[in-house]
Amino acid sequence: MHHLHRDKLFSLFDEEENAIVYMKGAELMYRYDTDYEFPFRQESNFWYLTGVNEPDFHLVLDLNKQEYHLFAPNRNAQYAVWHGHVKSKEQYQEEYQPDHLHVEGKLPQVLRELDPDKIYCVDEVQAEFIEEFDRKTPIDLDDLPEAITHCRVFKTGWELDQMREAARVNNIAHRGVLETLEPGKFEYEMKAVFDYHQIRNGLLQDAYNGIFATGRNSAILHYVENNRQIKSEDLFLIDAGFEYNGYASDITRTYPASGTFTSRQAAVYDAVLEAQKQVIEAAKPDVKMEDIHVMAARLMMEGLRDAGIVSGSIDDLMEEDVFALFFPHGLGHFLGLDTHDVGGYPKGVDRIERPGVKYLRTRRTLQSGMVLTVEPGLYFIPALLKPALEDEKMASFLNASILREMMEFGGVRIEDNLVITEEGYENLTDVPKERADIEKVMKK
Repeated sequence: MHHLHRDKLFSLFDEEENAIVYMKGAELMYRYDTDYEFPFRQESNFWYLTGVNEPDFHLVLDLNKQEYHLFAPNRNAQYAVWHGHVKSKEQYQEEYQPDHLHVEGKLPQVLRELDPDKIYCVDEVQAEFIEEFDRKTPIDLDDLPEAITHCRVFKTGWELDQMREAARVNNIAHRGVLETLEPGKFEYEMKAVFDYHQIRNGLLQDAYNGIFATGRNSAILHYVENNRQIKSEDLFLIDAGFEYNGYASDITRTYPASGTFTSRQAAVYDAVLEAQKQVIEAAKPDVKMEDIHVMAARLMMEGLRDAGIVSGSIDDLMEEDVFALFFPHGLGHFLGLDTHDVGGYPKGVDRIERPGVKYLRTRRTLQSGMVLTVEPGLYFIPALLKPALEDEKMASFLNASILREMMEFGGVRIEDNLVITEEGYENLTDVPKERADIEKVMKK
């Protein structure tokens, strides 16, 4: 199906132009100063265009003839001793179906034969590599990144099927964690449960470093230590996903370690859940991501105000950036071959330099074929709250006595994965998030 991706890319360039696209696949990476190999994972743009998840390949696309040249590494018998079977040229041809298959060493010769007027590359590193063989042809570093990003933002039907399968297995793994969570266990035990379900169902590559955070750790946005023991009074936040055929799933849930939400936990949780549900219902073509981000923030401020944690009008809480103390990240991001997928800020679209908004990972207007996460959250982060309580203007909106009690509370985040459709959305995530459903599972 990767020929469809190449066709999308070809369509964005002038067929009359005597030019080529050059791209270098990923190489094996090693632990510093050792021969220990990290698990291989292909560079996402290369995988998108070729389907090759092996190291040391190269790609050339002839834009004039719309032909695909693939350059395979020349493996020898010694490679087979250490790494196993060496594929034949016929096997490479059948698996990857290039118009022209070459061994890696033929790259300079093919470049001379094609004799392009321009070479498109994705970055300076790849440009420097190709300049070793061709120093005369101009290299363009602007158009290819923009073009391939545009292609990757809008998923094909095949891509969506890969993401549905990734989501299906991730749903199973998240449910497995919910069913085994209890006080006394360690965060890493929950990670072990999650990884077990993924691998048991055939998914071997995590999409990102998973977060398995209990208590105050759940307010650390990219917490990865995963080594604290779970206490009965804690909230437990899991943000984790594996990938299928390179395509990621990214789900977050927050549970009460005791199996039952306390009144304070419930108040914060309900504020996040209500915001998430309303934002999801609003997700459809022609809606701006920044608008539903602000919508989520307003709804969560209403929840915190109802709980007595903040006070004042919602307009003032937004205008004075009080919301950013509790919701310091963006509502979501694109999802695909990378967890934080490409395309959030196309050329000409800048970040809004404002607390609580500047970390929004995309300001795009939603369109059919996009896949994104919706992940509002509320956090009680001492590094943000303590200075705010010392600031006269900010403190006027804050219930100091409650917030001082909640410095160890942690945070709540709820994240689903949506496909934007012509009619609205398809939710790929099916893991309990209603409080009653969570408590029911945990009581079994």
